[in-house]
Amino acid sequence: MFGFFDKIKSKKIEILNTSINNLIETFQKSNIEEWTYIFGSKKEIIKRNFIAGIFRGVGIGIGVTIITAVLIILLQRIVALNIPVIGEYIADIVEIVQRSR
Repeated sequence: MFGFFDKIKSKKIEILNTSINNLIETFQKSNIEEWTYIFGSKKEIIKRNFIAGIFRGVGIGIGVTIITAVLIILLQRIVALNIPVIGEYIADIVEIVQRSR
């Protein structure tokens, strides 16, 4: 008779352990620990947003610079091809850009 109750008890413990493990996995996947830390500290929120803003600004600056340089190089090569209508128009654009430096 006691063996039957022990089996039921061990089955309940097994189910409880499985549930706890699933709960731990869910918390780890949702980064609940990090969220509670962030919501608890206003300074942490300000610091993270400030650093993220700096890196976004630097990234945008670098990206725009690279894209602009590539476009200017392409335009200069098109001008070198001496296509009558397009070449003159692009030459004017390149000249304006170089004057603004």
